Amino acid sequence: MMMNIFSIFDPSTSKFFSLNWISIFSLFMIYPSLFWVIPSRNQMIWKKVLNAIIKEMKSNLSFEKQKFSMMFISIFVSIIIMNCLGLLPYVFTPTSHIIMSMMMAFPLWINLMLKGWISSMNKMFIHFVPMGSPLFLSSFMVIIESISNIIRPITLSVRLSANMISGHLLIHLLSSLPFQSPNLFLIIFPISIMLMILETAVALIQSYVFITLSSLYTNEI
Repeated sequence: MMMNIFSIFDPSTSKFFSLNWISIFSLFMIYPSLFWVIPSRNQMIWKKVLNAIIKEMKSNLSFEKQKFSMMFISIFVSIIIMNCLGLLPYVFTPTSHIIMSMMMAFPLWINLMLKGWISSMNKMFIHFVPMGSPLFLSSFMVIIESISNIIRPITLSVRLSANMISGHLLIHLLSSLPFQSPNLFLIIFPISIMLMILETAVALIQSYVFITLSSLYTNEI
């Protein structure tokens, strides 16, 4: 039973093939050509959404770091596409794998650390002792801040993957109940619809949370 539930996160279509990762690029193969016609409705909606996100990113970043806003927009679009594609039936969800989330979080964190320690070492040391901390807690605060800094990419990755996994498991469990008890269909169906709406919202929110936290971490350097 448990193996059947978690098999929805299996990236392998068979023993020797791991073709499910190709679903990341499926949107570019099936997206209607009207999206690329200027000015299509889809393009105008996306433009408004991205402009709102860019405005939010610039408010989180200092003036000299606003040049990184387009990088965060690219990450946002990538995550939201993978999250939303994973809600479709029989489509693999890349962000449910911790390795995929780490591939986005770790390079960003490592680059921030290298840039911070190389270009502004004094500023990095200042972050270890927050302003207003009592003197007798300074050594303890250094340990706490060091651990907090080190686990940042892990928390970013785990938060994204855990939310995707939990939602997909709930959908899978609910959708399998009518096959065991057909009388429950009229009850399960509206609940499943509401859960799908909730998961769509989670997919959007988690994309936003990922880039917002990343931009806040960038602004500290």
